[in-house]
Amino acid sequence: MEIEEFFRMDRWPNSYCPGCGNGIVMNCMHRAMRDMVNLDRLVMVGGIGCSARIDGYVFSDAIHTTHGRAIAFATGIKLGNPELDVIVIGGDGDIGAIGGNHLINAARRNMDLLVICVNNWIYGMTGGQISPASPHECMSTTTPLGNPEYSFEFVKLVAECGANYAARWSITHPFQLVNCLKTAFQKKGFRFVEVLSICPTGFGRNNKINEPAELYKFLKEKTYIMKDENRIAVNLDGKFPLGEFANIDRESYIESLKKIRG
Repeated sequence: MEIEEFFRMDRWPNSYCPGCGNGIVMNCMHRAMRDMVNLDRLVMVGGIGCSARIDGYVFSDAIHTTHGRAIAFATGIKLGNPELDVIVIGGDGDIGAIGGNHLINAARRNMDLLVICVNNWIYGMTGGQISPASPHECMSTTTPLGNPEYSFEFVKLVAECGANYAARWSITHPFQLVNCLKTAFQKKGFRFVEVLSICPTGFGRNNKINEPAELYKFLKEKTYIMKDENRIAVNLDGKFPLGEFANIDRESYIESLKKIRG
């Protein structure tokens, strides 16, 4: 499937700032799913935020929901028609903060959804405020003296909650991200892919990393690929481990439901 068939080119150019990581995320999505997705059976669900707008660029059915409620809407869609492939996409603020409770419970249920969380460490669209994923001591419009909080690591949370698949990559590792999305798309149950990305406008400007290339280099330096023995590594050194945090085949919610109903 060519890129013009995967994306709604009539909506181009997109609304993203120069240097935004969402372009790489979209490119990786196309490369991962072009040979396996049936766009007539795909539903994209987004909430509020820059990354959550990606749902409107894919040439499938899509729904743009209220802030933090994308997973709840997606759950309803999947229960209404289990034959659909349902993908939720959004940022760390939408999925991990305002939508945090839905994230936890969808992972606990092992709901049959693929959630792609584009984590740029900030509320980009709504003004550059900190999110629960913002690094400790980083600057934002609401923490001009530095973030006193410690960040939440969503990928570890959903893995502990029982998700069938949980992985984290960054836009500086596009080939690994493509393979990860391929794996996640083909599995059942709750699948969570966190993509560390860059936001030159909301995060870079506040942290004096003004050039996208400079911010890209900063992100690359902040990440490392886990070895198997470090699968449960804890982020105590300010760096982010990348790789798979869960890859199991627990019975999914839809499978459990069918078994109960007979």
